[in-house]
Amino acid sequence: MIRSIFLDIDGTLVSFKTHEIPPSTIEALTLAKANGVGIYISTGRPLPIITNLGAIKHLIDGYITTNGAMCIIGGNAVYCNPIPQADIDAIVTDSRKFDYACLIAGERDVVLMNPKEVFNDVFVKQLNVTNIDTSLTLASLAGQRILQFSPFIDAAHEQALMQQMPHCVSGRWHPAFTDITSREADKGNGLVRMAAHLGLDISETMAFGDGGNDIPIIRRAGIGVAMGNAGKDVKVAADFVTTSVDDDGIRNALLHYGIIG
Repeated sequence: MIRSIFLDIDGTLVSFKTHEIPPSTIEALTLAKANGVGIYISTGRPLPIITNLGAIKHLIDGYITTNGAMCIIGGNAVYCNPIPQADIDAIVTDSRKFDYACLIAGERDVVLMNPKEVFNDVFVKQLNVTNIDTSLTLASLAGQRILQFSPFIDAAHEQALMQQMPHCVSGRWHPAFTDITSREADKGNGLVRMAAHLGLDISETMAFGDGGNDIPIIRRAGIGVAMGNAGKDVKVAADFVTTSVDDDGIRNALLHYGIIG
C-alpha cells in the first residue's frame, strides 16, 4: 500500500512548455491526499527557488531539496548533509579559473558566481526562476552550510571537476549544467531519511521523476515511476513508465496503481 508520494518538480510536476502544473495533476494529487496519501516534493532546487508550486502548496507535507542534501518537514530540517570545505574550495577555484557560471545553494540563500547569459537562458527562460538576486556574493553565504553547486559546464569538464571533489557526487538533469552535492546526498538517500522520520517502510513510497538526478529515488522507492518525457536511462531504472507531464502522466500512473479511482 502506498502511503506517500515523492515528486520531482521540473519536467514531472511542472511542464517545461507552460511552466505550470497541469490541471489533471492538481486534481489527481488532491484525490490522493483525500485518500490519506502524503504528498512530498523531491527536487534539485534549493528551497528559496521553489516558486512554481502555488497550485498544490496546500497539499505538500514536506520537501527533499537540493537533491537530498536538505530534507524539510513542517518548515524544519530533518536531515542536512552539506558539502565539505575542501570540495567547496576546489569548485570555487575551478569556477574562477575557467570563468563559468555557478549557482551555489546555502541553507538560506542562493548565490550566482560569474553571471553568464546561459544562466538566464536556462533558469529564467526555461525554468521560470526569476527571483535570484544576482547582487549577492560568496560573502552572503558566510556561516551557512553549503548544500549544492550547479556549475554550467559540459560533461567533459564535469568529469574533470569531480576528480577534484572526492567527497561529492554529480547529478545531471539538464545538458547545460549539473548539480553537485555531498556524496551522501542524493534523492534516494533523502527518501530513506524522510521515510525513517515519518515511520514509513520504503515499500510504502512512490517516486516520480524525469531526469538523471531522479534515478536514485526511482530505484529506491517502493514504486519508481518515470515520466514519458524522461530520458532512456531514467525509464530503464523505473518500475513503470507513464505518459509525459503534458499528457496527464501523474494522473495516469496514480490510476494505474489504484491510488486514485
